[in-house]
Parts: sequence; structure tokens; C-alpha cells
Amino acid sequence: MTQPSNAPQPDSAALTDIFRRMLRIERNDDAILSTIRKGRLQMPYYSARGQEVIPATISHFLTDEDQICTIYRGIQDMVAKDMPLKPLWAEIAGRVDGTCKGKGGPMHLTHPPTGVMVTTGVVGSSMPIANGLAWAAKLDGSRRVVIAYFGDGASNIGAFHESLNLASLWKLPVIFVCPNNGFAEHTRFENGTSVDQISKRAIGYGMPGFTVDGNDPWEMYAQVSTAIARARDGEGPTLLECTTFRFLGHVLGDDNKYMAEGELAAAKEKDPLPLFRQRLLDEGHVDEATLAAMQAKIEAEVAEARDFGLASELPSVDEIRRDVFAQEMMA
Repeated sequence: MTQPSNAPQPDSAALTDIFRRMLRIERNDDAILSTIRKGRLQMPYYSARGQEVIPATISHFLTDEDQICTIYRGIQDMVAKDMPLKPLWAEIAGRVDGTCKGKGGPMHLTHPPTGVMVTTGVVGSSMPIANGLAWAAKLDGSRRVVIAYFGDGASNIGAFHESLNLASLWKLPVIFVCPNNGFAEHTRFENGTSVDQISKRAIGYGMPGFTVDGNDPWEMYAQVSTAIARARDGEGPTLLECTTFRFLGHVLGDDNKYMAEGELAAAKEKDPLPLFRQRLLDEGHVDEATLAAMQAKIEAEVAEARDFGLASELPSVDEIRRDVFAQEMMA
């Protein structure tokens, strides 16, 4: 989709902020991968490397009061929203200083102070939860918006259709965001989905739907700003399908046999992070010294968070039953 002629355009400050969020995602992802490969973390990991533009642009428009519901490939969404990295690392390491006391792990991270409300491993379940949060926002009269992240495969399950129908009916302040990376786990998009664009399904639920280049910060900025403004003004939900590509397969260790020969290499040649960085420099939005200082600061933050998380204590055995039932019921 090309930008409409009247689309809002990002200034240098906005573009630099979007890049900062992208770089924070990439540096954190690289540190997680390195720590797993060194044997210091043991967990399934669903990298979103290559998809950084999508949550970085969306989070540029969000406040701490705005909320997100995300999925197992959602650490990028939390990092983009400026969730603190220390409790994030402690949680993925299964330690007591984690956001869920080390009992949730990488697929169940939460941090309500920054609006990270839920991470779910159940495909598509981010959407009905987002509707509930959006209904609460409408009831309390706030201008809070809720982002529901989900993969392209989730657009084929009942929760997707039920959620879009209810959000449209009640004009809920939700933006349904689908980073369409071309694969639902190990199944190619065209082999599992009956439409060529997920955004077309919005028509049946009476809401705007757009297919956006999820690797283009300018195009993302135009469509996201419009969708969020619409939600804040009480005009209801929007469906955004953001086309992109995942560089590391469905899960770490994936052999990518379902990809066509050369497909992954071609996608990596168009890696949005270095391309965006170079364009920022070429167009004079920022200078090299500023970007170098930004990267050094982020890398120091990530390293400190990693060390904090790995040094945190493991939960004690008596934590097994705690937080399962209300304490009064256990007495």
C-alpha cells in the first residue's frame, strides 16, 4: 500500500525514536541468542529478528497507559514499548526478580506499569483479551488504546473472527496488528489462508483494514498514526496487516525446510535495520556520532539486564503452589 497524499509524515525526532526502539529490539535479541547458545539460558525462543519496524513504529505513538497484548514471538513488542529489561531478563531466566517471579518464562511476560498486559502462548488469544481491556478503557472514559498483536496463522481461528466482530460492534479502541511474516509456524501463508491479504477480512466486520509494508517506517507511520487517532477518538478498531519476514524461522533451531531456496538470503539482503540506519544518515535526520552513542547506551543497558537476570535467585520449591489460588483459600 502506498501512503495517501494527506498521510502524516514523521519528522527527524520521530524517525530517530523509531530507530532507537528497533535497535533496542535487535541488540536485546542478539544477546538472548548469544546467551542461549552459550548454555546460560534454557528455553524455547521465538525470535522476531527482521520484524523490528512494526512494534517500534507502533510504540512510538503509545504511552505507558496504552496497553498491548502479545504472543510468544512478542518480546520485541515489549522491548519496543520500553519495558524495563532487568525484570524481563530475570523472567526469561526463571528467576525470582522476574515480572512473574520466574514462573512464567518467555511466553508469559507481563509488565502492567508500561502497559504490557499479557503474553500468551495460545494462538490468537491476545485478541479477546485485548477486547476486554479496550471495553474497560471505554467504560472509564479514557483515551487509552489497546494493541492486539497476532500472527498470520491466528487469522484463521475463531478468536480472530469473534474479536473483530465484537470490537466493531462496540466500537472498541483496539488496533489488531498482524505481522504477516509469510509463515504460520511451518506452513506457508498461501497454503493455509484462503485470502491473499488478511486485511480484506476487515470488510466483513465493518472496520478499516490495510495491508502495510511492515519493513517501511514511513508507510507504517502513516497508517499507524491514523489507526491510533481513530481509536482514541472513539471511532472504533482497525485491522493492520504488516508484511515482513522472520530471519530465524519459527523457533530457534528451525531448519527452515519449508522456505524456498534463496528466500531467506534475499530477505536478509533487505534487512530493514541497516537500510533504515543508512537512510537516516543520508537524509540528514541524525549523525553518526549520535547513532554510535545510542548503540553504546543500549548495549550497556542490555548487558546490565542480562547480568542482573542471570544473577537473580531461582524460585524456592514452596513457590510451586503460590499464586495458583488466593491466599485465603490456601489457609
